[in-house]
Amino acid sequence: MNLIQAILMGIVQGLSEFLPISSSAHLVFTSNFYKVFKGIEIVQTSNEEVFFDIMVHLGTLIAVLIFFRKDIIKIIKAMINAIKTKNWDNSEAKIGLFIIIGTFLTICLALPINEIAEKLVYSPVIVGILLFITGFTLLYSEYKSKKITEKKEVNLKSSIFIGLAQGLAALPGFSRSGWTIATGLFFGLDRVTAARYSFLLSIPIILGASMVYPLIKIDIAEAVQYNWNAIIAGTIVSGVVGYLCIKYFMKFISKFSLAIFGYYCLIIGIGTAIFFSVYG
Repeated sequence: MNLIQAILMGIVQGLSEFLPISSSAHLVFTSNFYKVFKGIEIVQTSNEEVFFDIMVHLGTLIAVLIFFRKDIIKIIKAMINAIKTKNWDNSEAKIGLFIIIGTFLTICLALPINEIAEKLVYSPVIVGILLFITGFTLLYSEYKSKKITEKKEVNLKSSIFIGLAQGLAALPGFSRSGWTIATGLFFGLDRVTAARYSFLLSIPIILGASMVYPLIKIDIAEAVQYNWNAIIAGTIVSGVVGYLCIKYFMKFISKFSLAIFGYYCLIIGIGTAIFFSVYG
């Protein structure tokens, strides 16, 4: 891991974490393209790469916390009040409760497939195929949503399935934002509501992953030898780019459909699968 590679991957993470195009897939592609052009075997594993992936996700988490800080404060205050009064009629309190339920379901589904997900980092062909499936899902969700009356609020049923969708997106290539927003559209949410809930739902799981993973899997003696200048630079870049991406993505989906991202995933997914099947 060098500085240029880290900054490049930070930019990729910042752009792709909140766009429905799978940040994990793009990190896999970027890392493995770099290896192909440098003549390094793709099967070569590195704990530093896995740790760096966690850190750039932490950078984009900070971007979410800053952008949605007012929403987060409202939700926390509403939940505290709901607990005191035992009245959960407030919409923001309900969102907080649904985020807790969705996060629990995410963990239940993500944990069993986590080992598979980590191995896919070194299988860019499969990741490309999964990204292709994401593209199809986005396009179908847009088609399906046109036949459903739009709703402005998340309910228990939709929160359960969105949480499960986020768990499934532990697999690189299955876009977390793509699958959660698409699931929201399947249940009649408008794009802005689905995207807002998707981003808020990402906070606990990314925070947990960025804290728990280093504690249980990182060898301190090995971590000391990591290129920390590159890791820190990549994390900062991912946060700055991520914030700008959220800002303009929310404006975009208020006016336009997700179809362009669906077609992008189809093209990039099949294109990278073919490339790495030849050069991998």
